Amino acid sequence: MNKWKKILIFLMLPIGAYAQDLSLVQYVKPIIGTAKMGHTFPGATVPFGSVQLSPDTDTIPYAVDGKYNGEVYKYCAGYQYADPTIVGFSHTHFSGTGHSDLGDFLIMPTTGDVQMNPGTSDQPENGYRSAYSHDNEVAEPNYYRVKLDDHQILAELTTSARVGFHQYTFPKSSNGHIILDLMAGIYNYDDKNVWTVVRVVNDSLVTGYRQTNGWGRTRTVYFAMSFSKPFKEYGTQNNDPVQVYKGFWRKFNQEKNFPDLAGKKLRMHFDFSTEEGEKVKIKFAISPVSMQNALANMQAEIPHWDFDRVKHHGQQLWEKELQKIVVDVPTNEDRINFYTAMYHAALMPTMYMDNNGQYKGLDQEVHQADGFTNYTSFSLWDTFRAFHPYLNLVNPKRNADMVASMMAHYQQSVLHMLPIWSHYANDNWCMSGYHSVSVIADAIIKGVYKGDALAALEACVQTANARNYEGIGAYIDKGYVPADISGTAVSNTLEYAYDDWCIAQLAKKLGRMDVYQDFIKRSSNWKNVYDPSVGFMRPRMTDGTFKRDFDVLKTDGQGFIEGNAWNFSLYVPHDPEGMMVNMGGKKRLSRYLDSLFSMHLPDEFFAHTEDITRDGIIGNYVHGNEPSHHVAYLYNITGEPWKAQQKIRMILKHQYHNGADGLGGNDDCGQMSAWFIFSSLGFYPVAPASDEYWLGSPAIRNAKLQFENGNTLIVKAINQSDKNVFVKKVTLNGEEVKSYKLKHADLMNGGELIFYMSEKK
Repeated sequence: MNKWKKILIFLMLPIGAYAQDLSLVQYVKPIIGTAKMGHTFPGATVPFGSVQLSPDTDTIPYAVDGKYNGEVYKYCAGYQYADPTIVGFSHTHFSGTGHSDLGDFLIMPTTGDVQMNPGTSDQPENGYRSAYSHDNEVAEPNYYRVKLDDHQILAELTTSARVGFHQYTFPKSSNGHIILDLMAGIYNYDDKNVWTVVRVVNDSLVTGYRQTNGWGRTRTVYFAMSFSKPFKEYGTQNNDPVQVYKGFWRKFNQEKNFPDLAGKKLRMHFDFSTEEGEKVKIKFAISPVSMQNALANMQAEIPHWDFDRVKHHGQQLWEKELQKIVVDVPTNEDRINFYTAMYHAALMPTMYMDNNGQYKGLDQEVHQADGFTNYTSFSLWDTFRAFHPYLNLVNPKRNADMVASMMAHYQQSVLHMLPIWSHYANDNWCMSGYHSVSVIADAIIKGVYKGDALAALEACVQTANARNYEGIGAYIDKGYVPADISGTAVSNTLEYAYDDWCIAQLAKKLGRMDVYQDFIKRSSNWKNVYDPSVGFMRPRMTDGTFKRDFDVLKTDGQGFIEGNAWNFSLYVPHDPEGMMVNMGGKKRLSRYLDSLFSMHLPDEFFAHTEDITRDGIIGNYVHGNEPSHHVAYLYNITGEPWKAQQKIRMILKHQYHNGADGLGGNDDCGQMSAWFIFSSLGFYPVAPASDEYWLGSPAIRNAKLQFENGNTLIVKAINQSDKNVFVKKVTLNGEEVKSYKLKHADLMNGGELIFYMSEKK
């Protein structure tokens, strides 16, 4: 298209057009959230891709002297913006998590003498790591570039769904190397690598696998690695401890040019001579099933050596994803925040199956995904709140496949439970609640999941009745989880009660009133941990008494997970009016919310809770952690919606910025970003598994949501500005919305949702 045609198209756009440019990819800044506690990664990936090819900036161990090393928490995504060196580029990463794993198959290009250890941040010259500068670093959707100063190598990364594509521009050298570190990983410790196998098939193809025992205790990833140029030599360093029994492999010299390798702690080097500016390219495919499947993934997805073609195709996929919501916003900073949030909300969960549909199930057997895409890495304690409802709105087919993946997980589980935190053919059981029931119920109630709904209900009921899991037996018998059974007894009780309400709503929709009656009764169990004498949720002992030593400000040791009583006492999303009555009515709840946002929470009260930091706190409101994400919207039931509107707009400005430290807390697999997207549009799913959204205060001028059903929803904010945060009136397709709620079906029918904004409440 020539420039005159582009100009003509631009002139034909209406004034205030939704897209200021033809491309939305340019507004995504993957570097946002890579500093401090955002825990995002800056590297290359496609939407929900299996490969996340990204730089890792340190390799500190999970444990030091047999104890947890708190510094490792910074490296949940492998990269910290403040670090001065890059260790290498690995192929798997979580985005925004508060615990970690992965970092598989680290590759690093080097020159000079071969160095087979990474070195340390204070003595990088003793290893293969390299200094770098952010001035020479570029991070875009599906493209990452950086100059490795110590080796004078330009590194470029891009991906397809299952293949990482490396392009390294070398200086003239007779001593160039590609290091393959099979020991490296995120949250590493001495015995994490269970076994590693490598086969050097020929002078440009290497295959293998590694099995780790980490957050996922039986996690195996297979690979195929292809070079664009034959290597002239290769070598191996086996760092396994010396054993008495050595077998008879000692007949071979396995350190140089030996093609059949196995061990727990292997590193390899592949050697090249290069001309000035010569590009050495690597295609690195992964598979959950086999080396053969990894090679087939490579051949199917990237059968050529055209780096720019792969980059361009991946960015086209991102453009398609971003075009689902086209916004006109007041500033370019707002536009960057919005599209980076959409980007972060399309990184996880990740596809977990090969190009032929095969994947490894929870039973460690190979399965065939029939009629759905299989996914893994469900951080459900975080993502049930807004991320999965967001997908139900703009990406329902993908969310339906995620529900199908959860059902496959359940069918393969010898424990007969839905996933808690699904992770590479494992459940790592992280966090509390059984929130897959929320995701499943929400998807069925909103008409997204087309599978066997009664089978899904059965799975939900079975999971909720798993008596031997985290106090559920006591919860069923007593109506609460006793504090002398669980250290997070109160938050468990509150989350189980909400999940039980979700099951009740699903049962009601399916006409199973017997199940409905059982679970609607269980959903009121939140009342059993409310102590009216102090006005907060409080740990309760097996004998029925409330815990004596209790501090409503502390975020550890008080019966809550990653939060304090002030925040968790508001966690009754399925019955906020009942919660308000228990608390003393509208005025009492209003004063409570006012105090929450205005008081000061001293550092000492969250000093031992690493997921909560000052950056994510406003007053005593902890936005950087998920249990409070619905809280600002509760002003709607106090009769003061203007306070909700004011607080929401304040949070949007306070917690989301364009810098590397632009997230106030862990992005948690897209949940923080999904909150931003919903709240920017002016509505939010306070209680997923209902069909309702609660109104807030939009931060956009206009938004165009293109739904999969072919309908279009236009959202407008008349008189939008930083000062005009109050909503005077809302109309949907010309009719005034009299309540503070919107129906999902009404939005999906399309039309025009208009907010009339004002400076006065």
